Amino acid sequence: MSALEMPLVDAMTTQRAVRRVKPDPVDDALVLRLIELALKAPSQQNSQGWEFLVVKDAAVKARLGRQNRRMWRLYRRVAAWKARNDPKAQRLNAAVEWAVDHFEAIPVYVVACIRGPRVYFPPILAASAYGSIFPSIQNLLLAARAAGLGANLVTMPLWNNFAARRILGLPWNVTPVAMVPLGWPIGRYGPTTRRPVGDVVSLDRFGNRPWKATG
Repeated sequence: MSALEMPLVDAMTTQRAVRRVKPDPVDDALVLRLIELALKAPSQQNSQGWEFLVVKDAAVKARLGRQNRRMWRLYRRVAAWKARNDPKAQRLNAAVEWAVDHFEAIPVYVVACIRGPRVYFPPILAASAYGSIFPSIQNLLLAARAAGLGANLVTMPLWNNFAARRILGLPWNVTPVAMVPLGWPIGRYGPTTRRPVGDVVSLDRFGNRPWKATG
């Protein structure tokens, strides 16, 4: 657990989506500690309307894996077309394909859910509802990084929400939002590459970028 003492800035600056992980088991106590830290996130009106499922059973993973492959087959051509001139995006797609092919071998999945039906309209209501679960997911991802675990956020197994509910035994008033695979990484973490902050920050009105680098 000492790895969880990693400084927050170090965790944030080296966090990335790690999709290739070993099949080695992850201790239940560590998984529960990560979820405990996820629960420290803020939620709408402190509703704390979250539920988390820890999926380890081979049969359940197999059924979710089939859903994942179906969705990837639908999206693969779109992803390949978008990455046709981008070697970095092509490498990312290869990592996604690896995770799809090895879905059942990944030791643990944490399914993050919210209490309440799936919200579509009005959009601001959907944003409010999902705004109560995504901060906790980010806490989980950062805690996984601090613990040295590989993790990322996936949604493809949940695109068919009805099938996902049936597989996971969820009642109508609990909605699965995202899954976080957890495992010991193949390879190493490292610094990430991001756009300069001045390129994405506007002041007062969109497009006014006084902090954009020049020269």
